[in-house]
Amino acid sequence: MFAAENGLKGDPRLQGISQAIRVVPDFPKPGIMFQDITTLLLNHKVFKDTVDIFVDRYKDMDISVVAGIEARGFMFGPSVALAIGAKFVPLRKPGKLPGKVISESYELEYGKDCLEIHVGAVQQGDKAVVIDDLVATGGTLSAAIKLLERMGAEVIECGCVIGVPEVKGQIRLKGKPLYILVEPRELEDC
Repeated sequence: MFAAENGLKGDPRLQGISQAIRVVPDFPKPGIMFQDITTLLLNHKVFKDTVDIFVDRYKDMDISVVAGIEARGFMFGPSVALAIGAKFVPLRKPGKLPGKVISESYELEYGKDCLEIHVGAVQQGDKAVVIDDLVATGGTLSAAIKLLERMGAEVIECGCVIGVPEVKGQIRLKGKPLYILVEPRELEDC
């Protein structure tokens, strides 16, 4: 569900978040309209607003794990985890985590990839939320859900800053709720 449809309709923070995102055409390959959140991070007020919206959403859900997807999920996940009193668990690309890991492969809108998690980072019964910057096909989030569930966690929800319009009617991902702050910007919006 989109934040505007869940009590934040007309909230000026959402407009600020949307306006702070830069669109980079044809990156990383032709035809992709890359939604660059690094420009959002340059504005401390908008960055704080983004984190605050997630914190307000998750602070009373008894979340014990905030899992952030490499790399842009790392921008928001740790701040949310600190604010709600949960541990932060990084979900990383292959070969980045030392020690024993489990992995999950997935399809992207423009290729294939894999996520890994440390064995023991999540305990049986942990309640988790997955944070990332953008959901398009849902492949990355689906892999994250599978990893966390294989470790015994219960995934409560996935939260993303940006969601493509095609997911607007899709309020659940692999049976899990999906919470999105804004839709992608178009070039003419910039």
